Amino acid sequence: MLKTLQEGTVGATLPSEVKLAEQLGVSRTVVRAIMARLAEIGVIEIDGRNKRLLRAPNAKDSLSLREDYIGREELESRFLDWVLRFDVPAGTTLNVTQLARQFNVLPYQLQEFLASLSQSGLVERRPQGGWLLVGFTADYAIELSEFREVLELNALSTLIALPKTHSVWGELETIRTEHLDLLARIETDFHDFSPLDGQFHSLLNSVVKNRFVAEFQKVISLIFHYHYQWDKALERHRNEAAIREHLQIINALAERDKPTAMAAARAHLTTSKETLLSSLRDHKLA
Repeated sequence: MLKTLQEGTVGATLPSEVKLAEQLGVSRTVVRAIMARLAEIGVIEIDGRNKRLLRAPNAKDSLSLREDYIGREELESRFLDWVLRFDVPAGTTLNVTQLARQFNVLPYQLQEFLASLSQSGLVERRPQGGWLLVGFTADYAIELSEFREVLELNALSTLIALPKTHSVWGELETIRTEHLDLLARIETDFHDFSPLDGQFHSLLNSVVKNRFVAEFQKVISLIFHYHYQWDKALERHRNEAAIREHLQIINALAERDKPTAMAAARAHLTTSKETLLSSLRDHKLA
């Protein structure tokens, strides 16, 4: 934005927030934050919706960049891990300023992240401002589970037809070893299953080159792999059972036994759906 203003004419009116957002490739929320900062240091003047350039920016106007800020993927991972490990209940009001400091991100980055989560029904914007952590309806869970089954069974059919030289077979053997390792220490490390679960399902879906599958996989991670509303008293046993179900699928794939692999996958996805619905009932959200 500073580079753009350096090429502008002092006294000229700036484009609208919508045009600036398109030009800079950011959201209007980010543009508003930029405008507020520029007005604060005397580069522009804000009069309602009109913004006028008062002076050309100089080197001193630039903000120094913190090297410890994390990226979008790391933010998603940390946020969901926080929800999972600290049992953040549904209905919790999210303090953006506090969470931004906790996760080492700028507040506007966290705002954009929460806005993206709102599309999946995980959070919602409060009428009086701020964000609320919310749950899911039974209809939402059922529709999501049914669509997930369509995608993953299609991915299995694609995977099992791949030649032995394809890299997925080596990755599948690696993730099988990781499952066996976690199974051996499940008593103490059952929390570690969620990221492994995400890796497993992501690997299955990775063989299908489809942009919609990639986007849907993010929703799966939010809802199924970071099941923050599920009953923690049963988490250890549920995770062990899921590991064994994964191993049945992996072993059948390794043997190129499509009927067994498909049956094991259907059973696993049915268990996931039933567990989610049970959780919704327990939390009076169904």
